[in-house]
Parts: sequence; structure tokens; C-alpha cells
Amino acid sequence: MVRQEIETKLRAAFKPSHLEVIDESYRHNVPAGSESHFKIIVISNEFIDQRMLNRHRSVYSVLVNEMAGGVHALALHTYTEKEWTELEDTVLGSPACRGGTTTV
Repeated sequence: MVRQEIETKLRAAFKPSHLEVIDESYRHNVPAGSESHFKIIVISNEFIDQRMLNRHRSVYSVLVNEMAGGVHALALHTYTEKEWTELEDTVLGSPACRGGTTTV
């Protein structure tokens, strides 16, 4: 449910050509069924001429209610279509949680 809300908001805000919202909560020390840790890949030309920090701020501003609620962490991957093509559609793995142990 949280994942779907995040997707809906990001689609409306950035009109992405590609969007993935991946729930990675299972990799962290959280109760089963938690929706608290997400990897988000947003490919949008709305990011042209924006530094990475501003892109991330834009995403966080769209998801302010989720961050104030149960979402603990976002691993953000924000690219323009050109940057995404140059990366050959690859994204780095998310970092381990620093607030507890991770489970695989």
C-alpha cells in the first residue's frame, strides 16, 4: 500500500519514462510486513540541469508525508533519460541499514 502511494505520487510529480519502487524492508531488522525501506529509480527529463542533491530534495518534498510516517529510508536513483542510457540501465545496490542488522 505504501509502495503504491509512492509510485502514484512520483508518477504525477515527475512523469517518468521509467519508475521502480522496490520495497527492501525485508532486508532490514523490522517487523514482517513493514513497508519502511525503499529503493526508488526515477528516470525523468524533469531532472535535466538539476544537481543530484536537488533531485533528491524534489523527491523528498513529494514524499514528505511518507517520510513523516512509517518510511525510514529511501535509496534514491534519479536520472535523466540520457544519463540512464549511458548507465546501460544499471543501478547500484542499496547500502546496508546503519540502524540495525540486515537480513537476507
